[in-house]
Amino acid sequence: MQALKGHILIASEIEAAVEKLENELQGFRVVKFVEENFKIEHAKLVTAQAYISESQTKYIIIAAKEFTDVAQNSLLKLLEEPPRNIEFIIISMTKSNLLPTVRSRLPILNTEFHHSMIDVNITLSRLDYKEVFDFLKAHARVGKSEAKLLVEALFYRATVIEQLILTPTQLDNFDKAYRLLDLNSRGQSVLAMLLMSFAQER
Repeated sequence: MQALKGHILIASEIEAAVEKLENELQGFRVVKFVEENFKIEHAKLVTAQAYISESQTKYIIIAAKEFTDVAQNSLLKLLEEPPRNIEFIIISMTKSNLLPTVRSRLPILNTEFHHSMIDVNITLSRLDYKEVFDFLKAHARVGKSEAKLLVEALFYRATVIEQLILTPTQLDNFDKAYRLLDLNSRGQSVLAMLLMSFAQER
């Protein structure tokens, strides 16, 4: 089984999201930091845990209803350059709880979306140019909100369903997709950027 890569989860029920994530990560080592308010002392414990060397992937879950700016700032370098075999998953109730600098380090997935999952009906690990063209044609007039749902569906399919290990470029593209859509970029163009990073010539 391949590992999920690190990301940020937005969830209204923090404890339920942690439990669901633990089930998805069965077989991996998982260390949890679940707090009402994530402070600098918790960040220091996370840092200490991250530098305990591991021979296989270890997931560090950081979940809280609130995060202090000082604690977040202290983790920036760690999130940008995690030690070998360490993946971070941050769970927050809202994006606005997290500093833009933290949000830029990891792609964001909204867990509430899982209840009404759109089936994107493509296999990203075996995606060819014709499938990309067909998908973009089917979503030629996609609006901003639907495009965001499709981006989340693609991310969910890649990391949870197909359990792909995404390249730095692919991860960056997912994060960039949300920002571009917020700036009212054309939905079809954003989807094309994402899909082309998975496409292979046949």
